[in-house]
Amino acid sequence: MSPLLETVGLRAGYGAVEIVRGLDLRVDPGEVVALLGPNGAGKTTTLLTISGELAPLGGEVRYLGQPTRDPLHVRARKGLGLVTQERAVLMELTAAENLRVSRCDIGRAVELFPELEAHLQRRVGLLSGGQQQMLALARCLARSSKLLLVDELSLGLAPMVVDRLLGAVRAAADDGLGVLLVEQHVHKALGVADRIVVMRRGAVELEGTAAELRNRVQDIQDAYLQPATSEATS
Repeated sequence: MSPLLETVGLRAGYGAVEIVRGLDLRVDPGEVVALLGPNGAGKTTTLLTISGELAPLGGEVRYLGQPTRDPLHVRARKGLGLVTQERAVLMELTAAENLRVSRCDIGRAVELFPELEAHLQRRVGLLSGGQQQMLALARCLARSSKLLLVDELSLGLAPMVVDRLLGAVRAAADDGLGVLLVEQHVHKALGVADRIVVMRRGAVELEGTAAELRNRVQDIQDAYLQPATSEATS
């Protein structure tokens, strides 16, 4: 099976500040890869570089089998979806307008998240945080996405809403979507992921299948997920 996404020796950061160092990563169709690590590990920097929001400092990003340096809007047209911590929605537009701008199938979005149907004509800024995140995720899942990048989907949301969102991500992967998921809750990540990659100080410290690591949660948290004061922001 050809990977949807590969990074080869990826180096990434901001200006002259290198955050990610020599990262090799792979996501296959139908697979959820959870990217874990303490604050400052380089998780968000990795996602932004893979998405085309940041230019790599070195190494290579391969999408759909080809090296790419395309910006985000070009990668999006080729089936890449990005859901950020800031909830990638347009607050002044209605929910329906957000879906139309993203060239989404509104019927499919409502099928994925029936909770949105009654709010399609409401301005997004008036929706709850959970509804906004459902909309952000629907904007990616209700179109022809091949690869989904998700950064801290659960941030600030109630556990039941998080479970709802992660369940939709898992179901989409079961239908063939590839997913790279940054998640702060280890147990929830293990519940939906096929593979786990743990980063620390910009490099991979540990990786394995979710099945292999499910009984090592406390060890992983103690050894790898504690923040180090010398680390830069993620």
